[in-house]
Parts: sequence; structure tokens; C-alpha cells
Amino acid sequence: MDTKKRFSHVDSQGNPTMVDVGDKEITARRAVAKSVVVLNEEIMDHLTTDEIHTKKGPVFQTAITAGIMAVKRTSDLIPLCHPLPLENCQVTIEVKGNQAEITCTVSLKGKTGVEMEALTGASIAALTIYDMCKAFSHHIVIKDIRLYEKTGGKNDFRSA
Repeated sequence: MDTKKRFSHVDSQGNPTMVDVGDKEITARRAVAKSVVVLNEEIMDHLTTDEIHTKKGPVFQTAITAGIMAVKRTSDLIPLCHPLPLENCQVTIEVKGNQAEITCTVSLKGKTGVEMEALTGASIAALTIYDMCKAFSHHIVIKDIRLYEKTGGKNDFRSA
């Protein structure tokens, strides 16, 4: 008996395929992803009361909006993701020292999870911060994009 795990998006001939969720149960599903943007002193000098203002507008508020928009477009960006009827999406940004920590939480009741949506939201919010701050400095690092929590479906996951 072969107990080796197989990739879910590859058929028996090795071709890419969308996972068939037709027979899966509808369950409450939730995912939390985070990313961190490290900003240098030149950029942090523009921080006032939890926001950085540039000629393009408020950086964090724009990044939050971009993250939410990205969550809604995940299936357009990642080829084998199902389009999902999302019920909630929250993107928050917390400044800790010279880092902006982005948290993206996505939930729905459905047949497939929302990990990719949460990861996409956290990633695009981070890229938006980079885009809006690069006029001040290109010394910006995006790091630690990862899934922190997933509930619903077959297996729950929590990062250590």
C-alpha cells in the first residue's frame, strides 16, 4: 500500500489539475497569514501616529485596501485556486520598531480553504508598502510571509 503523500493539484499522469471539491462538506474555514516589511530610518522618519504619508497617499491605509482587493482576486492570480464566496477579510498593520507587521484574516463557509487568499492579501499589502515608500529608499525588506493559522476542512494548522 502506497502511503506517500501526493500533491493535490497534480493528476495521476502528472498534469496540473484543479482539486475536485464537489463532494466535500461545507464547513467554516478561516486562515490567518502574516508578512513583515522592514523599513529603514529614512522612511520611519515620515511615520506620524501609525501612518506614513507620501505624495501617493497614506501608505498603510492604501496597503490595507490593496490587501483586501488582492484577497478577492486570488483565483485570478493563482491558476489552480477556486473562486470563493468570501464572507470576511480583515487586513491590519501594526508598527513594531522599524517593521510593519501585516496580518490578513480571511473566512467563509465553503468546501475549500482560504489559505491562499490570506497569503495573497498579506503579500500584496507588503508589496504596496514597498511601492509607496520606494521614493524615499529602496532599502526595504519584505520577509516572513507565512501562514499562521488555518481552521476548517480536514486539518487545522497553527504556526509555532
